[in-house]
This record gives sequence, C-alpha cells and structure tokens, in this order.
Amino acid sequence: MRNKYELKTEDQIRKMRVAGLLTQKALEAVRANIKPGVTTLELDRIAEQTIRAGGGRPNFQLVPGYYHTICASVNSEVVHGIPSNRVLSAGDLVSIDCGAEVDGWNGDSAFSMVVPGRDDAQTRERQRQSDVCEGSLWAGIAALARAKRLNEVGVEIEKYILDRGNYGILEQYVGHGIGRSMHEDPAVFNYRVRDQGPKVEPGLCVAIEPMITAGNQRTEVLADDWTVATKDGSDGAHWEHSVAVHSRGIWVLTAQDGGFEGLKPFGVTPVPLD
Repeated sequence: MRNKYELKTEDQIRKMRVAGLLTQKALEAVRANIKPGVTTLELDRIAEQTIRAGGGRPNFQLVPGYYHTICASVNSEVVHGIPSNRVLSAGDLVSIDCGAEVDGWNGDSAFSMVVPGRDDAQTRERQRQSDVCEGSLWAGIAALARAKRLNEVGVEIEKYILDRGNYGILEQYVGHGIGRSMHEDPAVFNYRVRDQGPKVEPGLCVAIEPMITAGNQRTEVLADDWTVATKDGSDGAHWEHSVAVHSRGIWVLTAQDGGFEGLKPFGVTPVPLD
C-alpha cells in the first residue's frame, strides 16, 4: 500500500522554490559546458560546485549507494547513468538529471540535449526525440493545471508523444511526489492507467518526468546496478520539472520563469505565489 502524501503549505512551497531554482542553476551550468571532449564526471563536478556554492547540498548523494550529483545518461542509456571518465562526442544524445536540497526541501529536474558539433540525419532525429520528450513534459504540466485527478497528466503525456512518432514510453520508471524527500508519493505516470489517481488540490507537489525511447520501451539495468539502458540499443531521452499546485494555480519550481514560456503553447499561465 502506498503511503499518504503530504500537502505542502504555501510557505513550504516557497522554500521548495529556493531548492528548485538552485537545481535549475546547476543544470544550466552543466548545459553551458556540454561540448565534445568533456567527461560526464567533469559535468558532475560543475553541478556539485554550483549547488554547494548556492548553500545547498546534492540530494542525489543522499540516495544510499549513489555518490554523485547528477545522473548522466548517453545515447541508449535512458536514466540513472553514473558520471565517469566517458568523453562526450559531437552528436551524442545526453540526458542530465540533478537535484538540490536547501534547508530540508528538495528540487529535481532533468533535460536532454544533443552534443553540438555534428549535423546529420542521426543527430537531427536525436534532437527531434528530445524535443518531443520536452514537449510532452509541458503537455503534462499543462494537464496538471486543469486536472481534477493526477493521472490525467499521464493521458496527455502519452497522447502528445504518440501523436508525434512511434516512440517507446518507459513504464517501469515514473514521476513522483517531492518535498521533504526527493522521492515521495504519489506516483506520476507518463501514460494512461485505469486508476484516476489522487485529487489535484492546493499543496500537491510533484516531479513530472517523461522518459522515452526511439524504439520499444523495454529496458535493462546495466552491470553498475544503476544505469537503465534500452534493450534494443535505441536512444533515450528524459525531461523533468518539479511543479507545485497552490490556491491560485500552478508554478514550475525548477524553471526560472515559473513555466511561462513552456506553458504558453498550451494556453496555460502559471501563477507565482508572490
């Protein structure tokens, strides 16, 4: 049985916003340094330095057995890739997941991008896959703004993805609640399920994170016991934001603008708490 989750007060959501913005700052620092020749371990150090300089601590390091600040998943790796001395090459599709804890509250966010420096059919398809995954994230956030029940989010994510290609949607890995811990209840599915899920109400804070493949959705955990890769060798993409529902609307905690630009195509306007 899943545990009952905590609805956050508006003051608590404000504290989560601090953690969310520091998470976003770390990811932007990583993004600015993704180029051919950089290692994923170097990117990990950049993220950790950014978070600690901002007065937070990397919440991924609080997960038992994990010792890094980011997950860096390349090409057929979808999520949970461990930073290493692996050197990125032009045209690689890399997904970076990161989180920060500040004063006991958590942020969690992820993006995918193609390493610059190559332009061919493969890299263009990789960019399209990343774009579809990102668009599905915003479709899911927009659905949250209108939803009565949480699992309406997965319906819209799935529809957005399948309307744009024959992509696989990971079913074993889903989004989650967030707050005092990085991973809390409730689960946030990226596809249609029979159950309607919990009521969407003020204080609900969730991390929405679609994960898609260019082939089918079957994956395996590699020998390092962390990295999740596609069984068919197809590319993976992963996008994520932490989002709060409050008394006047929604606010994307891990986006600098609260989600204004991402939600604009969906006719949704996020509402800041202050």
